[in-house]
Amino acid sequence: MADFEGAKKHILQHLEENLPEHLSYHSVDHTLDVYAVAMDLSEHYGLDPADRQILATAALLHDVGFVLTYEGHEKKSVAYAREVLPKFNYSSEQIDRIADLILSTQVPQSPKSQLARILCDADPDYLGRKDFFVTGSRLFHEFKTLGFVGNEQDWNKLQQRFLESHDYHTDYSKEHREPVKQMHLEQVREIVAGYDD
Repeated sequence: MADFEGAKKHILQHLEENLPEHLSYHSVDHTLDVYAVAMDLSEHYGLDPADRQILATAALLHDVGFVLTYEGHEKKSVAYAREVLPKFNYSSEQIDRIADLILSTQVPQSPKSQLARILCDADPDYLGRKDFFVTGSRLFHEFKTLGFVGNEQDWNKLQQRFLESHDYHTDYSKEHREPVKQMHLEQVREIVAGYDD
């Protein structure tokens, strides 16, 4: 019997203690947000307890690789899962399923299962929420610190491209997040249209 609560405590403590401080978006708060949304969606879809536990564990672990690297962090997250989860009585089959879910969050996303679709939608859930600009500003500061964007103009152009290419995968997110996301896309397009270049 997997000790989910023990694993959860261990993973969150590891993130709290080891995530680089400049990750203003990919923080413990982001992990907890993705976890909460994934659990809400798992309830909406009536997942059984075994699948819920797999999904919950994957949500907690999906960005743990950021402790070690930015590019390709998903593979590091999987390696960490394989190292740590056996200590909490997860079976190799459970760990394989969790690894597949973590890898499904790589952009561009192409989830193959219902659990993967839920996790992939939970990860960028904020795109279709009221906190879009507040949460997005944390990602802007993170990207700026890492040199991915130089200024707000770069950021808003990047946001526009990402919003245009992003798709939600679950019926729930398509219905409840996509319309708000489209509204945000229009707002970002207006901002970008105002630039003189």
